[in-house]
This record gives sequence, structure tokens and C-alpha cells, in this order.
Amino acid sequence: MKALVIALLLALGLSPALGPSLGPSLGAALAAGPIRLVAAENFYGDVARQIGGPHVEVASVLSNPDQDPHLFETSPGVLRQIADAQIVIYNGADYDPWMAKLLSAAPKAGRATIVAAELTGKKPGDNPHLWYNPATMPAIARAIAAALARADPANAADYQTRLAAFLASLKPIEDKIAALRQKFGGTAVTASEPVFGEMASAIGLKMRNAKFQLAIMNDTEPSARDVAAFERDLKEHKVRVMFYNKQAASKIVQHLIEIARAAKVPVVAVTELTPPGMSFQEWMLGALGDAEKALAGPNS
Repeated sequence: MKALVIALLLALGLSPALGPSLGPSLGAALAAGPIRLVAAENFYGDVARQIGGPHVEVASVLSNPDQDPHLFETSPGVLRQIADAQIVIYNGADYDPWMAKLLSAAPKAGRATIVAAELTGKKPGDNPHLWYNPATMPAIARAIAAALARADPANAADYQTRLAAFLASLKPIEDKIAALRQKFGGTAVTASEPVFGEMASAIGLKMRNAKFQLAIMNDTEPSARDVAAFERDLKEHKVRVMFYNKQAASKIVQHLIEIARAAKVPVVAVTELTPPGMSFQEWMLGALGDAEKALAGPNS
């Protein structure tokens, strides 16, 4: 990775040691146009766009919900975006380790960096799918508004207004989570990997087959014992629903999906990135709606 980063820097005319040539201050750079912001994942980019409005130019590195984010490889275009960015947002907790490496390789004076894992107290080894935790996006939104206000004090009031509107727009999600918790709290479910895990916990669902999920997430072979336990849960209806990651459905996962469908256990696809044309709020409400329908059963 380090050699690739250095090669990309040289190809772009940047110094591996010093990064891009910078002006005397970030404020001077901002005067030339909108604040340039790069998000590692498109859901963070969407929130930044909602908070920043016309004052920001947002680029999201990972934005295709049909691709596995874990297979991402950097490119000169990505490095150029990061080198020019005045604010960068990424997930952390080892979900997007390439971002920290690129930031280190292309430093920029005055750049603000927002890391979801740091804001939520998460570390490597924890479930890295932090955006499904209802506490994450309010923290991210507040951090974005604060960073924008520092970079662009003239529009600070607008950022606060937009922040308030964004936080208010999360209430339907909070209400849906509360309703599902009241109705389905304690229900046993399973998943191919812990993508939906944070949200499942918020709903109060009891998640089974954790070892299998971690193996799939870490791209390792699950043990025969864990596979057999997963199969029994489906065949014996010990779980109400099976969630699976649409972006990383391996052969063993597809095998389990077939077993679930044969056993008439509802299967719910979830994604690690926001589908095209959807806001973060629409995406979360859609995922909760899918979960609700599956939990309620085929006659809902």
C-alpha cells in the first residue's frame, strides 16, 4: 500500500514527504470557491451535503452499493481528491484503513478530519458498521457543522440551521426503531455478517451465529461447526429472520440463503453503502421497513 501511495503521489506531481504545495492559509484557499470535502463512504458524504448545502463540494470515494467495499483499491483520482480536500470524513475502526494512509501520504495544512469511530468510542475489533448505530450520524453531523463553521465563519449560522433540520429529520428513524423494539424486542435473528448488527441491537433483537459472521466479515473460512449451527438455526426455525450483506454474498452465504428460503425463514438484504438516488434517511427507513416486514412474517 505504501509503495502504491508513493507512486500515485509522484504521478500526480506531489511530494511523498511534503504533499501538495499549499497556500499561506486554509482561509485563502476557501475564498476561491466552495469547501472541498471528501467522504470515504457515500452515506457520510450525503450527510455532509445536507449540512453544507451550496457552500460545499462533496466527493464520496465508495459509492457503488453493488461492490464489496473491502475490495477497494485506490487510484490517482482518489488521491487527488484527498490531497485537495479541506475536510475529510471516514469511518475508522479498520473499516477503511486506506484512508488514514492516504491522508498521511498527502498532508494538508489546516485540513479537518472527522472519524466516526473516534466520535463514537469504537476501536479496531469492534463492529465497524457504525452508520447503522442510531447514535453515529447525529455525532457526525455535529462534527461536520462545527468543522464547516470553523472553515467558513461567514456561513456558520446556515450550517447550524441545516444541522438542526438534519437532526429533526432523524426522528422518523428513531420512532421506527422504538416501535420495532416494543413489538419485536427479544426476537432471535441471524445474519451472514454483522452489517446490520448495530441496528439489530438498537431494535433489541437477539443476534445468533456471531462467530460465523465475524469469519465472513474478515474474509476467512467459517468452521464446519459454525456453519452447521447456522444451518440448524434456519432449519429448526430458531431464528425469525436472516439478514445478509448484498455486497458480499459468497458461495457459503448463498448456500445459507437457499436453506433459509426452503425453511421459509424470511431473508433480508442489507447494503454497506447508500443506494443511488437515496438520502441516508431514506436508506435507513427502507432498511427498517424491510426488517419490520420480515419480522412480522409472511402474512403481514
